[in-house]
Amino acid sequence: MSMRADTLLIEIGVEELPPRTAKNLSDTFSRQIAAQLARAGFTYHQVSPYVTPRRLAVSITGVSAQQPDQSIERKGPALSAAYDDSGQATKAALGFAKSCGVAVPDLDTITLNKGRYLYFKSSVAGKPLAQVAPEIIQQALHTLPIVRPMRWGDHADEFVRPVHWVTVMYGADVLACRIKTQTAANTTRGHRFHANAEIRLKHANDYKHRLMQARVIADFNQRKNKIEALLRACAQKNNARLHYDQALLEEVTNLVEWPVAIVGRFSPAFLDIPQQALVVTMQDTQRYFPMFGRQDGKLLAAFITIANIDSRRPDTIRHGNERVIKPRFEDARFFWQRDKQRSLESRRQDLKGILFAGRLGSLFDKSQRIAGLCQSLCRQININDTHAVRTAQLCKADLLTDMVKEFPRLQGIMGRYYAQHDNEPAPVAQAIEEHYQPLQSGAALPASQTGKVVAICDRIDSLVGIFASGKKPSGVKDPYALRRAALGVIRIAIEGAIDFDLTALLNAAADRLKSQLDTAGTDKQVLDFIYERLRGYCMEQGIEADTFAAVRRLRPAHLTDFAERIKAVQHFRGLAAAGSLAAANKRIGNILKKADIDGLTVETARLQTQAEKQLHRQVAAIRQVISAKFAAREYTQALSELAQLRPAIDRFFDDVMVMHADPAIRNNRIGLLLEVNRLFTMIADISLLQLQSQ
Repeated sequence: MSMRADTLLIEIGVEELPPRTAKNLSDTFSRQIAAQLARAGFTYHQVSPYVTPRRLAVSITGVSAQQPDQSIERKGPALSAAYDDSGQATKAALGFAKSCGVAVPDLDTITLNKGRYLYFKSSVAGKPLAQVAPEIIQQALHTLPIVRPMRWGDHADEFVRPVHWVTVMYGADVLACRIKTQTAANTTRGHRFHANAEIRLKHANDYKHRLMQARVIADFNQRKNKIEALLRACAQKNNARLHYDQALLEEVTNLVEWPVAIVGRFSPAFLDIPQQALVVTMQDTQRYFPMFGRQDGKLLAAFITIANIDSRRPDTIRHGNERVIKPRFEDARFFWQRDKQRSLESRRQDLKGILFAGRLGSLFDKSQRIAGLCQSLCRQININDTHAVRTAQLCKADLLTDMVKEFPRLQGIMGRYYAQHDNEPAPVAQAIEEHYQPLQSGAALPASQTGKVVAICDRIDSLVGIFASGKKPSGVKDPYALRRAALGVIRIAIEGAIDFDLTALLNAAADRLKSQLDTAGTDKQVLDFIYERLRGYCMEQGIEADTFAAVRRLRPAHLTDFAERIKAVQHFRGLAAAGSLAAANKRIGNILKKADIDGLTVETARLQTQAEKQLHRQVAAIRQVISAKFAAREYTQALSELAQLRPAIDRFFDDVMVMHADPAIRNNRIGLLLEVNRLFTMIADISLLQLQSQ
């Protein structure tokens, strides 16, 4: 007879969940419920998480009604230690029996390879789901990532929001339990305005359908897809385009249970304000979706708001939203007009009053250090530093403007507008905005050369300064976002093709701080930190760990050079000779570690066998070619040339006794291997590659 299996439904009804974290709470809750069911021995089929502003729920189909019976087997002490000479049970036997919950005579014996032992075997009946579910739910709720739990009433329970109802059903049955002050029932509730009444469920499978009838789309993705469809329809009707972050879409999805799109409009006179200021005002303060011209991409005097009610008077909602956004835009206009009364240059001195971090001085001090680093970097890459230095001096000044104080997300963006108003050079205005890029992982990089230079120098100054202050990231803590800063340097250098000596720039940054901080060794710490971020960057692109290790062993100072070597080694891995050469280089490395290689050279007269003479000739011939390609950073071609040495190297190890009895001959052969090693470690340490010989 097969065991019963049915749907388990758990719903926690709450006051409005925080929209930015609701999806994460839902995913964690459903994942934890499923994981704990599995750990408890229950089987199940499909897990469906549900989340709306008023509920956190999960439905799991095919959940077994009872845990399987468990067979317990334990081996005890050997018989020789279980009984004394008079046949009485020893303390070892008594202790083992007690731990098993039986008397010594009730224990069995078992014969194994090493002798006979006391043995206990028992079967424990599995518990029904109804008995285990309450603890599973409590444990899952306990693991939720809630930063500031709330209390309500006179209860000691805490949760992300006050709990108003709890639904726990298995098939048609209610599983009796009390969760967060509420007794579980078979009832849920519909939309707060359209159907705010109890809905009695006959079966757990009815949950999604009954809520849909009550104007609640419980499935997050279904609700999100509907909102996107509504947005597209509104944009098409208004001959407009849409540009919005997924974060905004997800937040709005978590604000509504029954989305309805409404188009609102505002006075075109507000379009004189910088477009980004209006967009951020709409998105951040009101969660509106701006619309843009289909042809020119310019902001239209219209927006889309997603209401949580299907009103019979939608114009009332429209007018209400239009009234709300008007004073917001009036504030933006006021900030814009007042900010323009002072130039960015006039605000520079005020940066002295804003602390950057710890003993690193003010933002004015930081901007001065960035300017000095820009001079160093521009000399390295051989470009004029005028625009980069000016950008560095002004790039933080917009932090003192009213617009950026109100909307921090506009830092750099408003700096560009104010620089344009101040008649600063166009490259400077553009770079002021770009120096914050990339804003996040995978985001756009600075487009201009000046923007790239200032962006790199800003991040290098932060990395060196914070490390020297003793506040480097640890574990998950990274308050200064240094991991993101390091990745930004990597991406701008490699993807933006800025070829500079990272070690030299780190040294320059450390020199500028040594009068106020002990920067000894900081450059190496930061370099290793950047290399670790580079490792993650390479892994994301499918680069094998041993390929990265082979290049890192040589510690290339140029990130662009590092990337070229990685490409070359990746190509080398695919060559037929790669496995054999990697193994040979590992063997060569082991020989060289044990030898005194100082001053070793190859004397042609001491070459005895044909194998070593042939290898010496080929090494000499290929060295010229490799050196030229190495100088031109044609690493892929260089390694392809080196692969031609495989037959000669294989023959050498087959025919030649390296550790010859005659010290002169032995040292000559080790010297030859040293020459081979130097060729193969010009680009990467090939011996670190984990390859199969072919």
